[in-house]
Amino acid sequence: MGTDTREPLLSANEKRSADEFDEIPPPVAATTATRPKKSRFRKFFVHAVVLSLVLLTAHRWVCVIRPQVEAGVERLAANPFSLFEHHRGHPLEGHRILNGKLAEKLFLTVPNEASSIAASRKYAGKPHLAGSPQDLVTAKDFLSLLQSELGIEPPEDEPIFSAGTTASREATLSISKLDKPTAWIDTYYPVLNTPVDHSLEILEDDGSVAWKADLEEVADETDPDAGQFAESVLAWHGLSKGGEVKGKLVYAKYGRQQDYKELIDSGVDLNGTIVLVRYGGIFRGLKVKGAEELGAAGVLIYSDTHDDGTVTVENGYIPYPNGPARNPTSVQRGSVQYLSLYPGDPTTPGYPSYENSTRTDGVNIPAIPSLPLSWNNVKVLLDEIESGRNRTISLVNHVDDKVTPLWNTIGVIPGHIKDEVVVIGNHRDAWVLGAADPTSGTASIHETIRGFGALVKKGWKPLRTIVIASWDGEEYGLIGSTEWGEDFAEWIDEHVVAYLNLDGSASGSRFSASASPSLAHLYHNTAQRIPHPTKPGLTLWDATKDSGVLTGQTVDPEVVQMYEAEAQLDDSIGVRPLGSGSDFTVFLQRLGVASGGEGFSSTLQDPVYHYHSVYDSERWMELYGDPGFFRHVAVAKHLGLVTLGVADSIVLPLNTTHYSQELEAYLEKVESIAASSSLDVDFHGLKKSIKKLQSASANLDKEKFKAEKELKRIIRHIIRKRIFRRNVRRAVCKIKGIFGKKCECPHKAELQHMNTPVVRSEDGRAFKPRIGRYPAWAQEQHNAKRGLAHNKPRFPKKRLEKVIKRIREVNQKLVAFERGFIHEEGIKDREWYRHLGVAPGKWLGYGATTFPGLTEAFTIDNNSTLAKYEADRLKGLIDNLAKAIKP
Repeated sequence: MGTDTREPLLSANEKRSADEFDEIPPPVAATTATRPKKSRFRKFFVHAVVLSLVLLTAHRWVCVIRPQVEAGVERLAANPFSLFEHHRGHPLEGHRILNGKLAEKLFLTVPNEASSIAASRKYAGKPHLAGSPQDLVTAKDFLSLLQSELGIEPPEDEPIFSAGTTASREATLSISKLDKPTAWIDTYYPVLNTPVDHSLEILEDDGSVAWKADLEEVADETDPDAGQFAESVLAWHGLSKGGEVKGKLVYAKYGRQQDYKELIDSGVDLNGTIVLVRYGGIFRGLKVKGAEELGAAGVLIYSDTHDDGTVTVENGYIPYPNGPARNPTSVQRGSVQYLSLYPGDPTTPGYPSYENSTRTDGVNIPAIPSLPLSWNNVKVLLDEIESGRNRTISLVNHVDDKVTPLWNTIGVIPGHIKDEVVVIGNHRDAWVLGAADPTSGTASIHETIRGFGALVKKGWKPLRTIVIASWDGEEYGLIGSTEWGEDFAEWIDEHVVAYLNLDGSASGSRFSASASPSLAHLYHNTAQRIPHPTKPGLTLWDATKDSGVLTGQTVDPEVVQMYEAEAQLDDSIGVRPLGSGSDFTVFLQRLGVASGGEGFSSTLQDPVYHYHSVYDSERWMELYGDPGFFRHVAVAKHLGLVTLGVADSIVLPLNTTHYSQELEAYLEKVESIAASSSLDVDFHGLKKSIKKLQSASANLDKEKFKAEKELKRIIRHIIRKRIFRRNVRRAVCKIKGIFGKKCECPHKAELQHMNTPVVRSEDGRAFKPRIGRYPAWAQEQHNAKRGLAHNKPRFPKKRLEKVIKRIREVNQKLVAFERGFIHEEGIKDREWYRHLGVAPGKWLGYGATTFPGLTEAFTIDNNSTLAKYEADRLKGLIDNLAKAIKP
């Protein structure tokens, strides 16, 4: 057999590969791989972190950032000008912007009872009749208060300026240019009078004296101040006619027009008589005017205990100073100026009383003498009438008429908006001690000023300028405020947006507010934010329903009817219109400035308030008027918040829509009067004009809402951006801190760099110049290199300026609303009053008459031609006003 020489089919390597191939396991069906537990945990962790971040972000937004944004919006909306002043700093920080709620919160911590009592004791401790040496002392005391609280450095020479001089005029006319607080005293020179001697006697037929009245008040050391000063100011009427008259006595109730008419209709001839009337119902001067026009020779006005409500001896109450009833020797002094003709210096109507002013014969003062009487004295006279004897009465009133200096003390807190000014005022002069009138108001405004001072010391600057005035001569006839208003009428018209008045702040248990309808909601809403002074859980506004607790069985029904009728004058929200009798008069009814006033007054169940008596004393106030001075402080806080509301609100809180609705109510009153008369007057055109004004006001409301909303939107955008930048900067700083790097505030570094710039010499070395002119030059070069772009504020400046301009235009229309009721020709027979919307009633004095010219065309003149003329005048003003406020 032979050898097989054939080659193998596979090489050794290929065979090895095949063998390896044979070792591969056979394929099996595919299965789903199980995810490791670690992967699942990682996904859960990521989701949890993301969710946590979302929740933390949401929580931070809701609980931290959004409240921070809204708080910043509130502060900056109250004063957007701070954005321009602090765009390099931190305007979100509260200590840098003290406005809005922060300012109010700090303010409310300041007024307190102890300080108010101390102020009351200081001002009411001595008589301070207008024009007296002690009156000047109180003017200087008030000046010192303004200087100390507002941080005003007293000048070397006392800032007491004679009205009309360059210094006096410049002091007021420069208010809109001031950058820091200031204060001064203006001196005016009206004609006033003071008592010399007086007497009241009943004469027998042979001329002998049957009885002589003790006209002065009788007091003892039970009330130490009253006991000391009972005869320091004689019982007389300010601005009364001096003279000696005799005549038979005629009783004329309250001396109102209806009372005199009743006498005339019953056949009584008042010619040559001495008319006896009681206080109440109308202003005392108009009681004298009514008697004078009917030929009376003189007037006696007395305080009747029947007007004291339930707090009388008949109801078991003991007279003051041993109890709360009327002291029977108390006398109500007071001016008998014919207030409803014109207030102020009788000899300079419509223009200021400078020392060298040309003077006229006053036509708003009586031509017959008068005297005030006590209850003790009048009981003898009433018995004389009732007995039928009615012997001749001798009335003697000797007075000294002379030019008398008065001192208005004025302080200023400059604001950011220098050409918009809020004026607050209280009169300082009193007939004797004046613990309630006016010192309760002075003590309250003392606390308000202290509150403002605390804000100023913390760096607060109001949005609008605030002027604080302590008026003099109010008791004689609103003289200090009227002369200042006449002196600076053009400046007031151009700058003053509101006047907030405070006369007496506490003489009883019931709070009330009177204001222009545009301010009614502000007064009402602010009172709801102040706690009730004596009843926990209630508000100050709840005190508008309060009454005293001294009840009794016997009360004069006519007195109750008069008291309740006065309460019906309140508007739809409980704020009554302003008549006269206090210092708002020149601002509202001659110049058309929205005005308001407030205070606690006495009810028929309160301890008897001895108005204008020596018993209006500190002891009476602390024992009966306001024990603890809680009402004084409540009013101080309310006045302060109202002032801040006007001064620090970017949109003025003037409610023209409520005002225009009240006009409709005013016309309804006139229609009711017209319906009871025989006059035929068509009010259709006037009604239509009021409707148009209401529509225009509604549109103005929309415009101010939109403008304010746009401002807040811009501010909100700015704040969010700044918060974002700040948070990013903080995060970066934390990261730098991890690596040990220092992180400074960029604003501090920038300011430091700006103040001490690094300058390089020619050889390249850096240094900080410190001596000579070179630092200033280096700073200029540094600024030039940095360029203007760096100084550009980091916010939408143009948009902000545009919306602020828009708001300013709205505010001008709001202010123009009250001005729109001023008619240059004034009201018939009393042209000094120029407001055709409201004025003191011609025969009321204190009380307000709405639509006075139109109303009195029916109630006094009963003349249809005059009524149509007055309706047309009103229609013209309202039509023009609707056009003026059109957005």
